[in-house]
Amino acid sequence: MGSRCCKSNPDKDAPEKEDPKKLLLAKLCQRKRVQAAGQIQAWWRGTLVRRILLVAALRAWTIQCWWKTVRQRRIQKMRQTLLRIYITQEQSAVRLQSWFRMVQCHQSYDQICNTLCVFQAPMSSPTFQADDFLHVQYGVASKQPEFHIEILLV
Repeated sequence: MGSRCCKSNPDKDAPEKEDPKKLLLAKLCQRKRVQAAGQIQAWWRGTLVRRILLVAALRAWTIQCWWKTVRQRRIQKMRQTLLRIYITQEQSAVRLQSWFRMVQCHQSYDQICNTLCVFQAPMSSPTFQADDFLHVQYGVASKQPEFHIEILLV
């Protein structure tokens, strides 16, 4: 290209007349060209490899991002399902407790009504009207068990 050693001489028709210095110089120039071409090819191959690796890395990154979103969606869906199950169980427990308290209240009310009906005297009964000293006390038995503990010394 602009180098002196690489110029071809148009006057060279016979190989016998060539100078050994010029031949050595031409071989050296040819080696430099081959070496420079090899360096350019190595640079270009490296560029292609880096480009391919970059594309592969970007594709792997894209797949990883996609997989993370899929996994997050699965986890979120599982959490929502577990939350729904928990809420259903809590609501069922609250309803069951409410029903049980209602039944207990009804039983207490029925017990009080039955107790009052047993002790209630008819209005026209002369014995209850005449006896001032007879006082009936109404009481409802406690639902709590009573324990009487005696401590004996041995």
